Amino acid sequence: MIDNKLLHHRKRRKNPTTISAAADQMKTKGLSDIITSLILFDDQEKHELDELQEEKLQFEQNHTKKRRAMADYYSDLKSSHEDSSQIEAARHRKAKAATVSAAALACAAAEQQHDASTEKATAPGPQRRLWVKNRSKDWWDQCSSPDFPDSEFKKAFRMGKKTFDLICSELSSVVAKENTMLRDAVPVRQRVAVCIWRLATGEPLRLVSKKFGLGISTCHKLVLEVCAAIRNVLMPKYLRWPEEADLVKMKHEFESISAIPNVVGAMYTTHIPIIAPKISVAAYFNRRHTERNQKTSYSITVQGVVDHRGVFSDICIGYPGSMADDQVLEKSTLFQRANAGFYQGSWIVGGTGYPLTDWVLAPYTQQNLTWTQHAFNEKIGEVSGVARGAFARLKGRWGCLQKRTEVKLQDLPVVLGACCVLHNICEMRGESLDPELEFELVDDEMVPEIGIRSATAMKARDAIAHNLLHHNHAGTSFLS
Repeated sequence: MIDNKLLHHRKRRKNPTTISAAADQMKTKGLSDIITSLILFDDQEKHELDELQEEKLQFEQNHTKKRRAMADYYSDLKSSHEDSSQIEAARHRKAKAATVSAAALACAAAEQQHDASTEKATAPGPQRRLWVKNRSKDWWDQCSSPDFPDSEFKKAFRMGKKTFDLICSELSSVVAKENTMLRDAVPVRQRVAVCIWRLATGEPLRLVSKKFGLGISTCHKLVLEVCAAIRNVLMPKYLRWPEEADLVKMKHEFESISAIPNVVGAMYTTHIPIIAPKISVAAYFNRRHTERNQKTSYSITVQGVVDHRGVFSDICIGYPGSMADDQVLEKSTLFQRANAGFYQGSWIVGGTGYPLTDWVLAPYTQQNLTWTQHAFNEKIGEVSGVARGAFARLKGRWGCLQKRTEVKLQDLPVVLGACCVLHNICEMRGESLDPELEFELVDDEMVPEIGIRSATAMKARDAIAHNLLHHNHAGTSFLS
């Protein structure tokens, strides 16, 4: 057995060439297989690239077709839109032409009717215009007639014809309106008359409408428009703080009334009744008027400063009726100017509802007054009476201030301001108030919690009171 293995080993050692040739043959076959595989991979890659190129070309062709289709669709849509616009424009032109033709025909018919009525001598009164309801204006035509008595005109409008004409002239450029094709504009005099008669009488709008031959809504609009014009045009001219030269004259006039020097105005605050507002009801509730009248009352305040004639030089309108006089004063522009030293060296006289300050001269309010203090209160009452009388004439002249009005709360300050301006014009022009229109003011004056707010003012008031009594300027009515 061993001999056979040795023999086999010897045979292998004897044939090395045969073994090397076999190995070379195996290597050649392996390389051939690798090359074949590489060639196959290369052919496959080329095939895939050809397929991708073909797909890309097909995609580009499809994209080009879609883009052309979209362009054609957009072109068709644009053409359709242009055609629609042209049709709509043509339709609009036809409608406009039809409207103009109808208006022209209406005007021609109205002119023919007017001409026909002119030819008829028996046709009385003015002819109706298109779209205008026929209302009687007999009362206003009578009042505007030159033959209408001035006394009757004054009774209706609280001023004479000359004063009324002055106001119309001042407001003409602002309130005048142009005639239209369908109706005539309301004349300036009638516009102003509607406003003033409404303020003077306080009558409801339905009665104003009957008096002037106008619609209720038209009358309401005219009242607000004219009041706004009065505020914008006439207030800067007829209701303003006096110039320095006028203040000197005013001090002299007040001193001749009361013997108190350096007084430039008298101050008073009144309440205007209103309908219960929809917001902040508690703020406008007037407890003092409610308790007195046994009827729930709401109001807004009007604070005013007047000169020796009773002409307003400053007003503050619109604060709620629950506020006391001193609270309204602190909110006003008058108070702000005073803090800036505007009234330095001068006095504005107020009643018991105002505090004593460096510029507000108020009466003594404590109990058990001395003779000197009584004398001072008597004289200062004469000055504050000027303001009270001015407000009494204001409410007597303009009846709309005496009762709850139909005017909305937000529009009320404009209306009240117009009343104050018209009051000033009447006072400046000497328009006397009919005794039948005299009005009694009822305004509660509550003593402020802090009645004295300046030690300097307290000393100055004591000095004025001493001079009044010991220089025989004070009366003796307080002794009775």
